[in-house]
Amino acid sequence: MATRWGICSAGKISHDFSVALRTLPHDDHQIVAVAARNLHHAQEFAKKHNIPRVYGSYEELAKDSEIDVVYVGTIHSHHLSTGKLFLTSHKNVLIEKPLAMNLREVLELTNTAKENDVFLMEAIWTRFFPVSVEVGRLLGQGEVGEVQMVRADLGAPLTHIPRLTHRELGGGALLDLGIYCLQFVFMVFNGERPESIQAMGYCIDTGVDGTVVLVLKFSGNRMAVCTCSITMMLTNDAVITGTKGTIKVPNHMWCPTSLEVNGEVTQYPLPEPSLPLNFIHSTGLRYEAEEVRQCLLKELKESSGMPWSHSHLLAEVMDEARRQVGVTYNQDSIQ
Repeated sequence: MATRWGICSAGKISHDFSVALRTLPHDDHQIVAVAARNLHHAQEFAKKHNIPRVYGSYEELAKDSEIDVVYVGTIHSHHLSTGKLFLTSHKNVLIEKPLAMNLREVLELTNTAKENDVFLMEAIWTRFFPVSVEVGRLLGQGEVGEVQMVRADLGAPLTHIPRLTHRELGGGALLDLGIYCLQFVFMVFNGERPESIQAMGYCIDTGVDGTVVLVLKFSGNRMAVCTCSITMMLTNDAVITGTKGTIKVPNHMWCPTSLEVNGEVTQYPLPEPSLPLNFIHSTGLRYEAEEVRQCLLKELKESSGMPWSHSHLLAEVMDEARRQVGVTYNQDSIQ
């Protein structure tokens, strides 16, 4: 039986997610409804993606009894309210990263999911790419020995995009890009909490972080360095250094299609999209969608590939990094 998806918001990432779903078997994944605050936008979206039901409010989507799971593609600052709307309506939910604006909000969402006995996952799509699965396998087999250092960089000049520069929209390098670097580190170190967190960076004139460098120290003198920026182009790769060699995820580390292990490169091509995409390699969103399906079939409430504990840790470390750099959101002052 197909997993029936509801799409919340008719923006760019929701478009790409819908295109990615079309690369999976129709008997497994079907989009049955879309909702947007603007009914016209929802209607246009539904026409483009051949979606049968259209709603001009998220509340209507929450009441649709024929939906198995909702994909939330709203802007960062709306993740808490929108996520809670669906969770309290006993809907399973996949929420775009970051799960919420800070640790307090993330805990509120996971607690709400627990109270309502429904599935919830932060949409860290990178975790489910074949490259990431292979990295996990290699580390488990000790391919590069004991890991000593992890480095991950992600940055591009993006200050022309209001969503990334406005405080009220949850802008800044950390929440949008740095989260990919951090999730990679926590994937490698199995969700271990760092012993120390040092963050340096600067804010742009809107008050959000333009560039941040994070240095994390883990037990056994293992280190990680993450750099993220919305003001400059970085190498956008990730490297794991072990006692017996290195694993490198080349450019596009957040949506990887190649892997270099001790100098040997393997390609992992993605399916071709049926419609033009807004973001590179977006058909790779199919992997997180299939993860959600498998979790629902097993009646799980969270994914072992992206568990709630990792979402908590990501938010906790980003909160501390923002504190050190001097970035605050209105949500931080709410008790």
